[in-house]
Amino acid sequence: MQVRFESVHKTYRRRDGTEVPALAGVDLAVASSEFVSLVGPSGCGKSTLLLIAAGLLPPTSGRVVFEGDAGGRPRTAVVFQEFALFPWRTVLDNVAFGLEVRGVGRAERLERAAALVRQVGLSGFESRYPHELSGGMRQRVGIARALCVDPAVLLMDEPLSALDAQTRQLLQEDILRLWETTRKTVLYVTHNIQEAVFLSDRVVVMSRRPGRVREVLSVPFPRPRTEALLADPEFGRFCHRIWSSLKEEARAALEETHGDGSPA
Repeated sequence: MQVRFESVHKTYRRRDGTEVPALAGVDLAVASSEFVSLVGPSGCGKSTLLLIAAGLLPPTSGRVVFEGDAGGRPRTAVVFQEFALFPWRTVLDNVAFGLEVRGVGRAERLERAAALVRQVGLSGFESRYPHELSGGMRQRVGIARALCVDPAVLLMDEPLSALDAQTRQLLQEDILRLWETTRKTVLYVTHNIQEAVFLSDRVVVMSRRPGRVREVLSVPFPRPRTEALLADPEFGRFCHRIWSSLKEEARAALEETHGDGSPA
């Protein structure tokens, strides 16, 4: 399924009545089965854009258009930075939750959930509870839960930012493997430029607040990708190219934060 953002604006109102523009005219198209990452300064509206795509937040103006037959599936599912699992539910029941909400019978939803648990490498942990899992394992549960409802578009909001470097790298490879298997349309938010390049077909560089699309770069490295790519000098040069585009915006956003005392 293709996703189009058409002149999307978002303005928040503070308690004192002042308005804070978060997004200012975002135009972007994500093709069916494409993996696109958003990078930009803190506070530039990356997560806001994802929430608007998910229907969890209305735009102030503009619209999000989904093109393509979802076949009765949900248009979107979201994987958040926080693990957001139900502590009283087992791994299997957490993964099956979305199907339960949709009214799918218990036998069917547990069968589908079990298949996703295996797919994310958690076989044998079906009856465990979130507090019994590592951070990386909990995020695998979150990814499995999002995939279990078979969404047309998968939205991922910094899903690996809370993890240590080693676990993060392993899960990057898992995400690539899952994407190559499912071929979902993915919109992925991250502050990590190397992660964005490693995972994506295209990287969207956003401006400081109010967020706009500053630049869209096609990633030149062929798939499938492996950890060896990270040591390729061309990979490093391409990441530096993105940082060069982003650096001015990040510095300006930091100065704005110090200037008015509000998040950039």
